[in-house]
Amino acid sequence: MTTAPIIGTEQYAHTAIETLPKEEMHHRHERCRTLLATHAPQASGMLVFSRVNIYYLTGTLGNGVFWLPMSGKPVLLVRHGMDRCRLESPLEHILPFRSYGDIASLVADAGCPLGDTAGAEYSGLTWQLGEMLRAKLGGTAFAPCDTVLTLARSVKSSWELAKMRHAGQRHHDSLYTDLPGHIAPGMSERDISHRAWEVFFTHGHSGIMRMNAFGEEIFLGHVSAGENGNYPSHFNGPLGVKGEHPATPYMGHSGSIWTKGTPLAVDIGFCHEGYHTDKTQLYWAGPASSIPYAARHAHDTCIAIQQHVAEAMRPGAIPSAIYAEAMTMAQAAGVEEGFMALGSNKVPFVGHGIGLGIDEFPVLAKRFDAPMEAGMVMAVEPKIGIPGLGMVGVENTFEVTENGGVCITGDRYDMLCLE
Repeated sequence: MTTAPIIGTEQYAHTAIETLPKEEMHHRHERCRTLLATHAPQASGMLVFSRVNIYYLTGTLGNGVFWLPMSGKPVLLVRHGMDRCRLESPLEHILPFRSYGDIASLVADAGCPLGDTAGAEYSGLTWQLGEMLRAKLGGTAFAPCDTVLTLARSVKSSWELAKMRHAGQRHHDSLYTDLPGHIAPGMSERDISHRAWEVFFTHGHSGIMRMNAFGEEIFLGHVSAGENGNYPSHFNGPLGVKGEHPATPYMGHSGSIWTKGTPLAVDIGFCHEGYHTDKTQLYWAGPASSIPYAARHAHDTCIAIQQHVAEAMRPGAIPSAIYAEAMTMAQAAGVEEGFMALGSNKVPFVGHGIGLGIDEFPVLAKRFDAPMEAGMVMAVEPKIGIPGLGMVGVENTFEVTENGGVCITGDRYDMLCLE
């Protein structure tokens, strides 16, 4: 029997939507401790500040600081929302705090002091707050532990994979099965974006998507009609997008119409219970017979590259080697100029890890030489920009398994023709 938490003299019968299983939480903690021993052996534990990493390690999107000692019980220090944290997380020690200066005494009182050197999530704080932390905890030296968190999150547990498979199925249903019935040539990118919102939310999209790279933003995704697929973009991805406005260059532009004889690229991620999948669906305005050879050849090449990459995604495979093979295939097909975008939009990767964030480890790119592991999940996105026409190609999300990459966002990669 679960007793409702007591707040003051009142008893509230609130029930958490979901509580992170204790065994799942302990597995994540032990994985981080093992990685910390390798990447920051001098550290007595690590301090985590970003909300998503706090969620990953506790099961609640806590506003505060999480301390994971190398031995002993971890502590979540919360500035606001402590009662919600206690509802959602199985952690034993969840305590209030006001200042970074309180951290050392609070964790010491809980039986797991900071020690002489503590790991710290450097990317979880601004420079200003990092300097404040150093000043408040002058007796402790810090070692970066961002790599620990990145590597820990890169391999998904069966609990996480179940969520991502649900997201992937809904993602495919949204883009391949349902959206085509709501859009047609002659609509503006903005109108198509609104139809996409309705379809995705109907299928359970949570309405929020997260990225790990500092300062990077996203709103559902990109809707790019015709040559807008090659439009100059700030976003670190191959598909160009004109977007709503220079201040909000996301989704679709109200003044851009999807016209006959042009492609429409819809690159929208799906988020289910915090976990993302990525998928791009191409549509063609007109019958299949009207697709020009350049577009058909480029799209077929992207499907072939995606298939090759997926087959190579096994434990022990080297991401940089897979990327090199993809580049060789693009060159052999004569599409290297537009492969992974034209001109300044070109990106130096063909896929990326995905999970609680859209952009996770590893990346299918040069210098990513650490072997892949079973349980990694990758978005593979070979795309080709065609001057004067737009962008074609595919993107789908794959699990790394002993038998190669298994697609969780559907098994149909063709360009859908709408009239």
